[in-house]
Amino acid sequence: MNFKKTLLVAFGVLTFGQLSAQIITDRPDQTESSATVGRGNFQIETGFMTEFGGDTSSRSMLAPTTLFRYGLVDNLELRVVTEFEITKEAGSDELKKGMADIQIGAKWQLFSGKGTEIALLSHVAIPTATATPYKGGNYGTINKISIAHDINENASIGYNVGYDYFGEGNGNLTYSVALGIGVNDKFGLFIEPYGEVVDFEKHIANVDAGITYLANDNLQFDFSFGTGINHRYNFISVGFSWLLEKNKSNKKKS
Repeated sequence: MNFKKTLLVAFGVLTFGQLSAQIITDRPDQTESSATVGRGNFQIETGFMTEFGGDTSSRSMLAPTTLFRYGLVDNLELRVVTEFEITKEAGSDELKKGMADIQIGAKWQLFSGKGTEIALLSHVAIPTATATPYKGGNYGTINKISIAHDINENASIGYNVGYDYFGEGNGNLTYSVALGIGVNDKFGLFIEPYGEVVDFEKHIANVDAGITYLANDNLQFDFSFGTGINHRYNFISVGFSWLLEKNKSNKKKS
């Protein structure tokens, strides 16, 4: 496996072109990749994240948050997101637990060539939460345009621009820009500013960074952390992604 190919595999957020038999992920960063998983392939991306809000005594945990991806065709995949949340509010010893609203959606790769990829991603949030404070009661939409560029042999950049709407107000404008650097055949690093303009009025800015470890062509581990730029916020996350290929057994026999 050459160095550039390893960089593209290790950073799903920064991958240019669908690489058969090798995992391309949408975690651990906030920027969704512009690649799909490939026809007939099934991919699980899961992890645990602890968040500390505006009051340092308030915290929540996603334990776990999981993205399921299935390739209908080479440039189109179906997606399902589930999250189990545990929240402890400031000034209270009570732990609130429950499933957040399920998200169902798709990613469509619109273009791939000359070191650039473009994809459109859209999810529908369905009000299925099992307990407060996760019951929103409204349907919502999460939409992003994902673009990725190859800078050179060792670095790549990906960015998203999106719009979310959850049934109230004017909705939120979202953005992220991720820079990735390949360290060697196994390890990669990224740094990423991201944020949102809530109701097109209040800007919330954050930055995160992390590391990925490619155990093999179908398994990747990750660690990331982030903080608020113009507000009090911190998080730590660990997880892994696993690609189940439709024709894996046939490839081994050939």
